[in-house]
Amino acid sequence: MAAGGFSKLPNGTVVVALNLPYGSAGVRILVHAANRARALTRLRNLGLRAVYLRGNASPPTPDEITAVLHHPDGLVWRTAPTAPTAAGGVMATELWHPIRALLRGPATVG
Repeated sequence: MAAGGFSKLPNGTVVVALNLPYGSAGVRILVHAANRARALTRLRNLGLRAVYLRGNASPPTPDEITAVLHHPDGLVWRTAPTAPTAAGGVMATELWHPIRALLRGPATVG
């Protein structure tokens, strides 16, 4: 099961964060939508069929919320961070990528 959580914004919309297994490491996906159900539907429509959010164990940080709100699609990802910092946050140096970069798969040479 994927760890994740959500944050409700003052305007009524939500940002959902999910840690999903992908390759040798996992990915953290952020979705901005009108509600939690709509956010999960957006992911399912992209082909991630078995995505569920149970609980609020790993809600998005303020920096993650800012990242997804400033992206035109409202759907971004990066490799799931593993090293917690002393402040309780997560240290990540990788930038956020649009979701289409994750779903298109590896490039072929030929």
